[in-house]
Amino acid sequence: MLNNKTIKILFIGDIVGKSGRNIVKTLLPKLIDKYNSELVIANGENSAGGFGITEKVAEELFSYGIDVITTGNHVWDKKEAVPYIAKEPRVLRPLNYPEGVPGTGSIVLRTKKNNLVGVLNVSGRVFMNILDCPFRVTKREIERIKKETNIIFIDFHAEATSEKIAFAFYLDGKVSAIVGTHTHVQTADERILPRGTAYITDVGMTGPENSVIGFKEEGIIEKFLTQIPKKYEVPPSPAILSAVSLDIDLLTGLAVNIERIMIR
Repeated sequence: MLNNKTIKILFIGDIVGKSGRNIVKTLLPKLIDKYNSELVIANGENSAGGFGITEKVAEELFSYGIDVITTGNHVWDKKEAVPYIAKEPRVLRPLNYPEGVPGTGSIVLRTKKNNLVGVLNVSGRVFMNILDCPFRVTKREIERIKKETNIIFIDFHAEATSEKIAFAFYLDGKVSAIVGTHTHVQTADERILPRGTAYITDVGMTGPENSVIGFKEEGIIEKFLTQIPKKYEVPPSPAILSAVSLDIDLLTGLAVNIERIMIR
């Protein structure tokens, strides 16, 4: 590793549709410069029309400067994503899918400054699809990755706040950072846990601000009123970008700082 004391990682919260991709295109170069980001990770499970991801959209996001794309429960919404995820290790699906599912839930990559970083994508189970235990599966994967690097970042894609917090305390001191995704609503609880792991319950959404978690409010409201399934659409309204910037000690792999970001 280089002599720098810390590595700076930027994580962008759930990118929703074209408006989310456009604001990333506009703002990411400035954010990389401002925070001196060595590695950029983004959740892209809603980046293609609000549901799922495609090869074309993923390659677009990579061209903007994103190094790794994480996903979640919408990862398979676009059928064409399956063969792409099977061959592209930089697009992660949740680690705790059953054995034999295409793709991978983790990657160890070398940054532009020659530092090795492990990135994991894990799904919760409360009010979500019932997958393998995220606690046990992740702990085993951490033990494997620790043989290569002690800098480990986790996107925990989960609904329940309690599950996210419990997961973070379970792994506190064993990983560099655990950031929550999925709810599309940024929480104001960013902190460094007692044993040195950076944490936030949900990073929030990167997409249309005047919406219900990224979708036109009319369709969502009608669904609540009638309980009749509706097709949700991503509005072309002004976007917000939600993210966190992390400083990780290169020697210990523990967090030095976490900063919450929201740009309108």
